[in-house]
Amino acid sequence: MERFSRLQGPLVLAGRVLLSSIFISSGISKIFNWEGTAGYMASAGMPLVPLFLLGAIAFEVLGGLLVLLGLFARLGALALAAFLVPTTFIFHNFWAFEGQERAMQMISFMKNLAILGGLFIVVALGAGPLGLQRMIERRRERAAAGRA
Repeated sequence: MERFSRLQGPLVLAGRVLLSSIFISSGISKIFNWEGTAGYMASAGMPLVPLFLLGAIAFEVLGGLLVLLGLFARLGALALAAFLVPTTFIFHNFWAFEGQERAMQMISFMKNLAILGGLFIVVALGAGPLGLQRMIERRRERAAAGRA
């Protein structure tokens, strides 16, 4: 087990990079495909599409960056989880489909649940030792020790 503890920091960092990448890329994609995304949201029965689309972009990009950078990563992961739960049930309601579309929506639904599990881990354990927040804390500790 000891040899795995040396890998904890790099593995948590890699996990944060992978976990945040889907949100950041999705948010940026929505910016550059505003009309298409708005149409998709409207077809799912979303009210106030421009407002919800702007909110989705903000949650995905800002929450993703917080997780990626390890700066308030718990808050970012919690915000992304709060965004992901309703999004999953609204846009991947596989039970409302038949055949191949049902199977595809179920896969997306289950993938989102797996992503949600990763977000819960970040909420519970934080960003790990290789995040910006930990680096800032270490600098403060050294500065305080230097003054003592």
